[in-house]
Amino acid sequence: MGHTPQDPGTAGATGTGKLDDDDYPAYTMGRAAEILGTTQGFLRSLGEAGLIEPQRSPGGHRRYSRYQLRLAGRARELVDQGNPLDAACRIIILEDQLAEAQRINAQLTARDLRPLR
Repeated sequence: MGHTPQDPGTAGATGTGKLDDDDYPAYTMGRAAEILGTTQGFLRSLGEAGLIEPQRSPGGHRRYSRYQLRLAGRARELVDQGNPLDAACRIIILEDQLAEAQRINAQLTARDLRPLR
């Protein structure tokens, strides 16, 4: 997908930088499930489907970032609307690719519209 997480060891130069880092794996599986109002099994199924790959703590526990929680929340919406999990994951991947392409297009358009010197 278009969003590349940082290495958890380098995400944010300071402790406060990590609070602003969408890719910092700040949430345990239990807390992530609580925030999303879903089960831990649902989060595991998203990993098995290849939508999100949680980072692992030194003890081997799954840790999720805010970005991953947004993807999981979108997956939950789509599944709640009656979409099969695999279809929901594909929709989210396509939405993410489209957003990345639009971001790149906007950057290129802005660059091309700058006045020449």
